[in-house]
Amino acid sequence: MKILAINSSYRGNRGYTRFLIDKLFKGATKQGADCDFVTLSENKINVCIACNTCQTEKHYLKCIFDEKDDFKSIINKMADADIIIFATPVYLFGISGLMKIFIDRLHSTGDVNDLRVSKSGLIFHHINHNICSKPFVTLICCDNIEDETPKNIISYFRTYSKFMDAPQVGNLIRNAGTLTGHGKDPDKETKFPKIYDVYDAYKQAGQELVEYGEITDKTQKIANQEILPIPLFTIIKKIKPLKNKFIERTKEMQ
Repeated sequence: MKILAINSSYRGNRGYTRFLIDKLFKGATKQGADCDFVTLSENKINVCIACNTCQTEKHYLKCIFDEKDDFKSIINKMADADIIIFATPVYLFGISGLMKIFIDRLHSTGDVNDLRVSKSGLIFHHINHNICSKPFVTLICCDNIEDETPKNIISYFRTYSKFMDAPQVGNLIRNAGTLTGHGKDPDKETKFPKIYDVYDAYKQAGQELVEYGEITDKTQKIANQEILPIPLFTIIKKIKPLKNKFIERTKEMQ
């Protein structure tokens, strides 16, 4: 099995997103998978300018930037992979700009005049299934602990799945990144012992992708759990008057 992770963090290989990708890959490679990643911040990807040249007979399904940037080489890797990991931090409640720019360029891989109905029953157009319809995992990182924070990204990729006929085989959401030191501060991590269960779950998730082609609900639940050592925290964070006390508590723990 070949797994490709697309890391859209502006911090590139220095960020928490890459740290978590590596945890996934550790489990996957243990099961014999061939794992590779693309760091978008280290690649040149021009913005789609909506010129629609890719929809003309002379330049059919070929972007004007294909020979001028790295987009084509990345989608070639996608075509060669069995599973894609779309990894993004939360930037102002959405996917990173790097990820959006990259996905926008998929416009050039489909014939927008050839209308079709997706497997989920939605009217769309021709797509290159060898690129766009790969089973995929979303890996979302954020520092906030509010459930509302990653919702736009969760919804975005749910819609992507329906229109692109792409099975979503896992949804990993890791919050409280700053509190745990983004995986690079052992002193902080020891204050949040549940984070070690989370990291083990990421490794398990990588193994399951190879064994089953998907991440089990049980493993996702452990990977996405709250890691703050506060009893009944999931309930507490829904009660507004208690949030100020929570903030005070977390400041003490930092």
